[in-house]
Amino acid sequence: MPALPHRPTLCIEWRITFPFDQGESRDFEDAVTCPGLELSSLNRLLALIEKPSLDPIYIGLFGSTGAGKSSLINAIIQQAMFLPVSGESICTSCIVQVRSGCCEQYEAKIHLLSDQEWKEELKNLTKLLHSAEEPGGEEVDPWDGDGAVEEAIWKLRMVYGTGAERKNYEELLRAKPKGKIPTSRVITLKAEEAGELSIKLDPYIRTQRRDGDGESAETRIWPLIKHVEVALPKSSLIPEGVVLVDIPGTGDFNSKRDEMWKKTIDKCSAIWVISDIERVSGGRAHEDLLNESIKACQRGFCRDVALVVTKTDKLHLPEYLRYSAGLQAVQSQREAVLERNEMIKQQRSRNLKEKLKRKLPADSKALETSDLVYTVSAQEYWQKTLLTEEETEIPKLREYIRKRLLDEKRRMVTKYVTEAFGLLLLTDSFNSTENLPNEHLHLSSLRRFVEERTELLERAIDQCFAHIERPLQEGVRVARTSYRRILGACLVRSKGNQGFHQTLKAVCLKNGIYASRTLARIDLNQAVTQPIYDQIDPVFGGIFRAGKPADSALMPHIDAFKHSLQEKMAEIGIRSGWKCDSYKKRFLIQEISAILGGLEGYILRRKRRIYESVTSSIQNDLKPYYEEAAQITGKKACERMKDVLRRGVERQGTEGMFERAQERMQHQFQQLKNGITEKVKGSIATMLTLVSSQGDGLYKELAGKYVKPLAVSREIADTSGPC
Repeated sequence: MPALPHRPTLCIEWRITFPFDQGESRDFEDAVTCPGLELSSLNRLLALIEKPSLDPIYIGLFGSTGAGKSSLINAIIQQAMFLPVSGESICTSCIVQVRSGCCEQYEAKIHLLSDQEWKEELKNLTKLLHSAEEPGGEEVDPWDGDGAVEEAIWKLRMVYGTGAERKNYEELLRAKPKGKIPTSRVITLKAEEAGELSIKLDPYIRTQRRDGDGESAETRIWPLIKHVEVALPKSSLIPEGVVLVDIPGTGDFNSKRDEMWKKTIDKCSAIWVISDIERVSGGRAHEDLLNESIKACQRGFCRDVALVVTKTDKLHLPEYLRYSAGLQAVQSQREAVLERNEMIKQQRSRNLKEKLKRKLPADSKALETSDLVYTVSAQEYWQKTLLTEEETEIPKLREYIRKRLLDEKRRMVTKYVTEAFGLLLLTDSFNSTENLPNEHLHLSSLRRFVEERTELLERAIDQCFAHIERPLQEGVRVARTSYRRILGACLVRSKGNQGFHQTLKAVCLKNGIYASRTLARIDLNQAVTQPIYDQIDPVFGGIFRAGKPADSALMPHIDAFKHSLQEKMAEIGIRSGWKCDSYKKRFLIQEISAILGGLEGYILRRKRRIYESVTSSIQNDLKPYYEEAAQITGKKACERMKDVLRRGVERQGTEGMFERAQERMQHQFQQLKNGITEKVKGSIATMLTLVSSQGDGLYKELAGKYVKPLAVSREIADTSGPC
């Protein structure tokens, strides 16, 4: 494998001088706030200097407990036992981010829930527990149910000690946690060697046994941990700028941790769904993870989804040979493993591609990738008894990381340099002696042209967003006819209500959502709105895709708007007599790229709010019924809670709940259109004001006296350089 590249670097050196002492500061303030003096460009210049050169790329490893996420990360970073791996106990208990940095040491930061966040969870945990103890309540064995009560007891015992589950909320508020909780709510660990940090880190991120043996101050606070950040010394195996994220389970009972779970998934630019070889062929948990990953392509930054099948060295040869009749004869365990890996790749690639096609546009980047499935073995990567290093496919995943990094960095560096270069051109134009008599007329013409093109852009955006209306209406129609059946399926358990009524209580306490680290996620709001998403998903993805031009795609319309403005600016530059390399013309063309390029991030951030507007609208309408059901205790509590939920959904359904959700999404699309046009109008108006203010002496003074750019250079390293 070729050496990994060092990080693409952007070297920008500026000198910002304020050549006055404290007594002169008022004069500077008066100057820069003078009427007509526009300082947006200077503010952006200062922001560019302060901002980090390159944003990190997040690659999420998303899988159930025991799937092999931690083992895979250990193999990628070449540290066999760095993160705790599954033995007899359940492992990683929180989100863990691993990156390489510029530090010489190994470092970890354990971020804890704030005091208020823990109080919120504590209140819900005690409600959940004590409702089962009231007279007349249904008898339940807390260790023989769906897991909600069991997990609540376990958390309280870990933090406050044995017997904590019998105390009420007020008593626990007065109780002192057994673990050491710093006032900063951040615990920092450092070590010279990887193994040393691993030992220190282990008790914080490993889920502890429920028998309570071997508890320490560190292990006792794991229910309070929000997430962990691990920084490694500079490494060629995980280049700086890449963050590997171990995302366990399907969320968390704590609202803040669950919110972070979703946001972490959404900020990943690539997601690897991790499934071990024995579970990859089906199961609800595996399908839920795949579905959640595909949703991340719709609502977040994710562009690539891949299935990573782990533990592929596990194979019982006699059994395999017995059921592989008709296939090519194999002579050894190694041949059998390789043959089975290839079959799994073909089968799962077809299945995953079909699933992606149903949810994403046909030209989505997630469908264009050549590798949708990887078959890996972390154990064989270390032992090499059956497979070579290349055959374990760990190097292949590293190569994926390297390529993803370079592609993203080229795009980001180009955007960064474009913006910085445009600002430099402007500062140089302030000192230009070029001053043409008809320049004002040409700029007025340009302003009129911008107004006309902005109106055209608004109409194009309206036409683009109009594509969602029909599938949205059809989805609402289907949802209205199916919500009773869907809700009924969510509220029925094959083994009856034994143990389930506490899980249902947890669902109601969290407004329709129950997330556990060990059980399948329950989301009643998502369930009843799924028919809507089934209809809108392909169209929604088409609107926000970055690919081939199409009427339904938003970004090509913005690109067309950009090119029309740039062509007009070039034309005006020629007609006005500007030189071909005029600072002003080049600034206008560069600046419009920076302005419209910045819209992409704004659109992606708004996209999540739009996508989730349907479920959030339903959740808001049903919230009073969740709250009512959460208060129910006593005899037949489970059936009474179900009755409240059925009645609430029925009433809201007949009173226009789904139609309101439709209106909410349409309103969010309208807000996005308004936001785009307002940003375009404001930014371009500022740009033209700056250009037209060439003769202002204050600009010349500001450019010459306070902002002295020394050098701007861009370097994208070749792939043979050191990290």
